[in-house]
Amino acid sequence: MMNRRQLLGSGVAGAAGAAMMTTEAWSQTANRSLPEAALTRAAGTQTPTAPSTGPDYNPVVTLNGWTLPWRMKDGVKEFHLVAEPVERELTEGTVAHLWGYNGTSTGPTIEAVEGDRVRIFVTNRLPEPTTVHWHGLIIPSGMDGVHGLSGPAIPTGKTYAYEFDLIKSGTFMYHPHADEMTQMAMGMMGMFVVHPKDPSFRRVDRDFLFMLNAFDIDPGTYVPRIMEMTDFNLWTWNSRIFPGIDPLVVSRGDDVRVRVGNLTMTNHPIHMHGYDFKVSCTDGGWVPPEAAWPEVSIDIPVGAMRAFDFKAEHLGDWAIHCHKSHHTMNAMGHEIPTFIGADKTKVTQKIRRLQPEYMPMGTAGMADMGEMEMPIPDNTTPMMNGWGKYGAIEMGGMFSVVKVREGIAANDYSDPGWYDSPPETTVAEWTGEVPEPMQVADAVTRYTDPAPLRESLPAGNPAVEKS
Repeated sequence: MMNRRQLLGSGVAGAAGAAMMTTEAWSQTANRSLPEAALTRAAGTQTPTAPSTGPDYNPVVTLNGWTLPWRMKDGVKEFHLVAEPVERELTEGTVAHLWGYNGTSTGPTIEAVEGDRVRIFVTNRLPEPTTVHWHGLIIPSGMDGVHGLSGPAIPTGKTYAYEFDLIKSGTFMYHPHADEMTQMAMGMMGMFVVHPKDPSFRRVDRDFLFMLNAFDIDPGTYVPRIMEMTDFNLWTWNSRIFPGIDPLVVSRGDDVRVRVGNLTMTNHPIHMHGYDFKVSCTDGGWVPPEAAWPEVSIDIPVGAMRAFDFKAEHLGDWAIHCHKSHHTMNAMGHEIPTFIGADKTKVTQKIRRLQPEYMPMGTAGMADMGEMEMPIPDNTTPMMNGWGKYGAIEMGGMFSVVKVREGIAANDYSDPGWYDSPPETTVAEWTGEVPEPMQVADAVTRYTDPAPLRESLPAGNPAVEKS
């Protein structure tokens, strides 16, 4: 049973009014000296809350996620994670039955400050034992969360406590190290941010964070195929697929950081349009400013985190996505043949006698899937989806939009809508005279000295003869 005893926040992108809650069972934890276990099923980005006590820091914005509340007790920051089965909305109309933490997959972000001592209670509501490994953190061996090596697993129905000091700042991850193949494939993972003790150190105005994860869920079904190792069909950010991934909303002039963790089974080159940026941090530590290198794409290796910073100077709607083209598609069928150029008119007529709504797919490419309502199984999202100001965006999976606008308030992350580009800066049909393409032979004659080019061409080439 659920009750609304504890209103902790609401979503700003499609989750307005969806409150975080605690269960009646966990409300009794105060009697056992445990902090409340906050719970949410909201799928939108939660507005970050700045600290009201203790060291100052600028909180991160977990894309389509939230930050786990904590309490102070005897000088220790206490958190409460609950490992449990969850239902996660991947995008509107598509739900997955996963495992996660505190009602969501990925789990809530844990935020603390360098120098803090933390105590993290983990309650296991899964049907099998679990642990939590604190990926990248420097902690005592006995708190490392590797079942059978560093300590015991947490049995079903039990609560164990992890306790350690945070000796370095940075961006880290957490996930099980017990039946890892099953539990991570089911969505058990989250991010752990340790802010610098000095609040002015590498501070930015907007600080976004998301986890790269992936599932193999057959169309029309709800549960991932946990035995899959390479052939995933749903590529997600924080267990969301486009068009269900919220935009990254910033104000012009903001200093912006984007932190990306990767717990899939492959690397992901994350590319952002309209900007170059500097890689500022890995899960190993901060990159010194003088050593930070410029990029427009940054490859995120398996089991790693990368952060990059940029100055939001260019107004507009700028795509941000994985540059592996199949990772920006949903519900992919890897065994579908290519029909580009094939005439399927006759076979379509025959199939429509049995299935009037049948539509031939792929005879002129795949863009029709983003523009038309094609018959698909229930609980399945089209491979390419989403609409923008100018029509179908034809994307899915690991894709979102960085929306840079004038005058966005400091704590406003609501979607400002689509950008109105000035007409003189927008691509449009050309109605003037179109010059004829230049031929290679004509280009050769433009060289003052064609000898080097002549020597590089094979004998008998018309360009050589003309030159």
